[in-house]
Amino acid sequence: MKVVIAIDSFKGSMTSLEAGEAARRGVLRACPTASVTVLPMADGGEGTCEALVSGLGGRFGQVEVEGPLGGPVRARYGVLPQGTCAVMEMAEAAGITLVPQDALDPWRSTTRGVGQMVLDAMGVGCREFVLGIGGSATTEAGLGMFQELGWDFLDGDGKPLPPVPASLGKVTRIEAARVPKELAACRFRIACDVTNPLCGSNGAVAVYGPQKGVRPDEIGALDAAMAHFANVVEATTGRSCASTPGAGAAGGLGFSLMSLLPQVDLRPGVEVVLEAVGLEDAVRDADLVITGEGRIDAQSASGKVPVGVARLAKRHGCAVLAFGGSVADDAGALNEQGVDALFPIVRGPISLQEAMEPRVAQRNMELAVEQALRLAARPER
Repeated sequence: MKVVIAIDSFKGSMTSLEAGEAARRGVLRACPTASVTVLPMADGGEGTCEALVSGLGGRFGQVEVEGPLGGPVRARYGVLPQGTCAVMEMAEAAGITLVPQDALDPWRSTTRGVGQMVLDAMGVGCREFVLGIGGSATTEAGLGMFQELGWDFLDGDGKPLPPVPASLGKVTRIEAARVPKELAACRFRIACDVTNPLCGSNGAVAVYGPQKGVRPDEIGALDAAMAHFANVVEATTGRSCASTPGAGAAGGLGFSLMSLLPQVDLRPGVEVVLEAVGLEDAVRDADLVITGEGRIDAQSASGKVPVGVARLAKRHGCAVLAFGGSVADDAGALNEQGVDALFPIVRGPISLQEAMEPRVAQRNMELAVEQALRLAARPER
């Protein structure tokens, strides 16, 4: 029997790999001759870099970059073992958690540090990027990132504009003379779990601006400036991306990534991670796939790890079992999405604090998987 294990982290309890290794032990207790592959898993949000880099045997590095309000921050990113693929979260350089709540200032916040991270990774040989763009503090459509990468955003007098939201409505020309030639060879896989367009009532400014400090009376003008910028970009590149789902992500960074980079693929986070870890190759000849996350409920059917794994596994005819710290009454929705059976790992009355203790959680995972596999591996009579 060939088994592939791809389990999300149980936040506050087990990392993806810890959960996967516990499940591996359970499989081998029930079926000692099984071939078991454990792959790291995440949904593209917080923790994705940690899961991919640690799980695939990469290395972490840090670089000092400009933070969202201009001060220096130490941004961490990972490089996968082959040395050519960097895994990054833009929130490391421009995240809202880097700014105290009482200091939020959307009119100053910039993505310059994200561009500096990319340049640093290019400098050590990376030409592929997995970039998560959740949790930003910015609403400047990526002006800062792209200015760092060599684009110039010019006003009517041909003068470069600062990379802040107030510049969006003043851009009349875009030049790319400073863009390093190496960027043409770079491929970007963007993990994005929002579907907002760039502008309008469901756009970057109207939906996400207020949580970053944009006042209600500022929304209309900033949205109009964003629309003006989009028109200039489209006239320059010939690409029309403002209405593409995800264009409004990270204060419009999604739009600029799709419009200005030569090779970019913006998709739901879990799909980006599935590709990065090579799950499809792993499950091609598998008999069983094991997945899961800390709490499994109906929301897990919307872009979460268990369903992403199950859909891919079903394309190759694999049985799929999912394990959770808890399984809600409405979790049956996952059965319609490719999960054959759902199992809670908690074995009896226990406090939440004790259930989340790493040693207890790993033991519970091991024993729950063992019992499920004793049935799955049972010879036909």
